[in-house]
Amino acid sequence: MNMLGHMVDYGIIGLLVILSIVAIAIAIERYRFYKNTDVESYQTSQELESALTGRLHIVATIGSNAPYIGLLGTVLGIMQTFYSMGTGGTTNVNDIMAGLALALKATAAGLLVAIPSIVLYNMLHRKVNVLMLAKEAQNERKKF
Repeated sequence: MNMLGHMVDYGIIGLLVILSIVAIAIAIERYRFYKNTDVESYQTSQELESALTGRLHIVATIGSNAPYIGLLGTVLGIMQTFYSMGTGGTTNVNDIMAGLALALKATAAGLLVAIPSIVLYNMLHRKVNVLMLAKEAQNERKKF
């Protein structure tokens, strides 16, 4: 059952670290792309929107699912604590509290990934909206 502890430490938290790196890398790439985007180079608004929203869904998915991954780690950690209590035959409060505290670190890690991911997504989505409005304004100017 000690395997659950390693699964939480290396599996769940490792996965969350990887997801945070992916979210940050995509956010940086998207920000650079938006910074260099010339809305006039796109023929239609649909082409522009397709180019602007590429990979943005990944950041949103990471932000919305990271808390659940952290929660899974917490559940596994609590299972390990209860299993240790059951097989050890002792109810030492210090051991129980230490086990539960370690289990909760997965939830904290999940939140530490989710909150910045959602903030990044919202910032990027706002930039997409600004660029789309610029394209619409350009299209309106062409009509006259």
